[in-house]
Amino acid sequence: MTVSDKGTKPSRRAFLKGAAAAGGTLAGAGAAHAAGDPVITELQPWMQQLGDGVDVAPYGKPSEYESHVKRRTVEWLTADPVSSINFTPLHELDGIITPNGLCFERHHAGTAHIDPAKHRLMINGLVDTPLVFTMADLLRFPRENHVYFLECAANSGMEWRGAQLNGCQFTHGMIHNVMYTGVKLRHLLEEAGVKTSGKWVMPEGADAAAMTRSIPMEKALDDCLVAWKMNGEALRPEQGYPLRLVVPGWEGNMWVKWLRRIEVGDEPWHHREETSKYTDLLADGTARRFTWEMDAKSVITNPSPQAPILHGKGPTVLTGLAWSGRGTIPRVDVTIDGGKNWHAARMSGPSLDKSMHRFYFEFDWDGGELLLQSRAHDSTGYVQPTKNELRDYRGTNSIYHNNGIQTWYVNKNGEAENVEVS
Repeated sequence: MTVSDKGTKPSRRAFLKGAAAAGGTLAGAGAAHAAGDPVITELQPWMQQLGDGVDVAPYGKPSEYESHVKRRTVEWLTADPVSSINFTPLHELDGIITPNGLCFERHHAGTAHIDPAKHRLMINGLVDTPLVFTMADLLRFPRENHVYFLECAANSGMEWRGAQLNGCQFTHGMIHNVMYTGVKLRHLLEEAGVKTSGKWVMPEGADAAAMTRSIPMEKALDDCLVAWKMNGEALRPEQGYPLRLVVPGWEGNMWVKWLRRIEVGDEPWHHREETSKYTDLLADGTARRFTWEMDAKSVITNPSPQAPILHGKGPTVLTGLAWSGRGTIPRVDVTIDGGKNWHAARMSGPSLDKSMHRFYFEFDWDGGELLLQSRAHDSTGYVQPTKNELRDYRGTNSIYHNNGIQTWYVNKNGEAENVEVS
């Protein structure tokens, strides 16, 4: 489908004139009623007393009025909370960086709590010199900073057979986007000396699950990081403290947390997480495996089921996120009528490789029903497919790599619901 010129975004002047004509939306409304609003005419408690001192909260935390902004879980998704998942509140965020305390968690044996002084990273297998690094050793290597998204392969996995979970936190919240600081895996492998027969690496975690995955040597030598910081501070325990692997653009369970060992081998290991798990059964009975790269994907975060339109008719800001494991997102299309007309969204903020991108679309809501969708285009020319296009190719037995276009239905009261349109 091509992008339509119909329903283009209003100019700033028209936007503000519309607000004034609406008799109270936006700033005009506040100004019109300021004289009778006690919040502005009367002194509030916080204006009449001293606040907290600088050391009341040595490690800062959000305002008490933001306590609803948190990771949430869906209890019936897993058998117990140890091998489980919670979700990033995408609808409460803006920009592209996920705060450390809101990054989703996925564990296979719970969070490991490790003393960094007792943590080691071993490189063994098909290398000239097996090595063991302390955390202090790793800090002596050249370090780099990169912003990447990390997406669980099962993100949106409940939606393969139809709309299920009502909220973008639950349909798309197995993702976060942070700045990682660490050393290129390539430097550590070069220190050990990879034998010519070494074609794969197998990272292993120090948690009770001993997570392992096979990674081709080409990727290991390309952009993989061994990281110890995110967004400038030490990794949180639930994000792999003190050390994790970063595998940019590839499915999240390859980003082994609590990283303790990297073995070099001549072929993939075919362990549990790449045989019985993280493969998809196609309609013809064959298994789709080694599906490492995360395809281009997007979601509208506002309006959405957890973020309804509360202001009534008039100027409305639609926003969302898009990402691709193969590069950048130069363009996102949005529709407010279920695909009848598509419009180019406004991209805002940095456009970084294998990172989230923020988009906006401003429109004048007439109070009618809406069918909201977004469609990402990545820098390779790939265009995000519809859910039916995915099902035509993959069937409905899949769990992983669902990057189909998401639809939110908004009713006349501004309330949103997860639906599908054919």
